[in-house]
Amino acid sequence: MQLSGKTAVVTGGGSGIGLAIAQALVDEGCAVLICGRGQPRLDEALATRPSAARFVAHSVDVSDRESVGELFRAAGEQLGNIDILVNSAGINVPKRMIGNLAPEDWDRMIGIIATGSYNCTREVLPAMRERGDGLIINISSASGKRAGPLGGVGYNAAKFAQSALGISVGAEAAADSVRVTNIYPGEVDTPILEDRPTPVSDEHRAQILKAEDVAAAVLMVVGLPPRARVPELVIMPTGQEYI
Repeated sequence: MQLSGKTAVVTGGGSGIGLAIAQALVDEGCAVLICGRGQPRLDEALATRPSAARFVAHSVDVSDRESVGELFRAAGEQLGNIDILVNSAGINVPKRMIGNLAPEDWDRMIGIIATGSYNCTREVLPAMRERGDGLIINISSASGKRAGPLGGVGYNAAKFAQSALGISVGAEAAADSVRVTNIYPGEVDTPILEDRPTPVSDEHRAQILKAEDVAAAVLMVVGLPPRARVPELVIMPTGQEYI
């Protein structure tokens, strides 16, 4: 297994893309801590890999710096040095246009997606730079490259901020051999689709990406040698326009 001896923290790891990434990492021998706000969902996620040697969970609010500090103290105790951070926590809301987006929903999206990625990156980066090794992967979105009505103003803005964070940190940390990758998926069949203003049909779900497709992209990035850096990677459903 190519990741034996490696460790990872995956935010938003209780479901959807985060869970698929965590499962893929565990299957390759990585010790993984998943985190999210709901402990019952995290427990269900852990049960998908009952024989994993080190697959653990910790509840967290990534928008809260104190909570994130507690998360990484626990991660250090359970896993040791963190080799890989995957920022995958994210939300959206049905009322997402500028005319009906509630200010508190704007704050939640910015807090979880953008500030949450900053908070977690800030925790792992100093040790990675000191060791001269580490990988941070931000699960952004096509909405973080092309703002449009599908994502909505708050989600688009949060994903653009997350994307800029990743590019900026990647440029700063490259000299210390720390790699940062932004992955921009198009439409993915995950629970976040339940927050669309218009229900998504089973036929449409069948035509878009699956969470395991994004996980496969993560494994590709993780499996590259330290000399190779992938700043940005876009993965789209075959039938979705990228304009």
